[in-house]
Amino acid sequence: MSASELPVELDLLIETDGWADEDKLRGLCDRAIAAAFRGAALEVVPHSEISLVFTCDEAIQQLNREWRGKDKPTNVLSFPGGDEDEPPFGPLLGDIVIARQTVEREAAEMGIPFDDHLTHLLVHGTLHLFGFDHQIDEEAEEMEQFEREILASIGVPDPYADAPLSADT
Repeated sequence: MSASELPVELDLLIETDGWADEDKLRGLCDRAIAAAFRGAALEVVPHSEISLVFTCDEAIQQLNREWRGKDKPTNVLSFPGGDEDEPPFGPLLGDIVIARQTVEREAAEMGIPFDDHLTHLLVHGTLHLFGFDHQIDEEAEEMEQFEREILASIGVPDPYADAPLSADT
């Protein structure tokens, strides 16, 4: 499946300055989410939608405090949209919110390109919308393996090669 064959509509909202222009960002999102659908064999009903919000640390900290009880910024938050437990999922699959400053800081700390880290977080957030989680070791191993395979399929190096993201993300 190519990015143009995405089985979902992507609704992008850029809330904060500093993100790439919308066309470049859309291309990156299409590529990452198409790879997630291929790699995890995700099923959705026709005309399903994912909302992608590109924001700042301050806004994501507020969401993190409100929804997770953690008063600090994080890189990505996913909010599944439906109450369906079995595929095919849809039509409102949910929201993925990403904070630019945290993504920049983490990419610099890990010595990886910003776009690679953002791609990983888009895949990670998409898998969360479909019930994947990393709160217990067995689930984390499964989710991380899917992420490795998905990212490798599009030429992004293993984000867990040195250290996994903590369950705190």
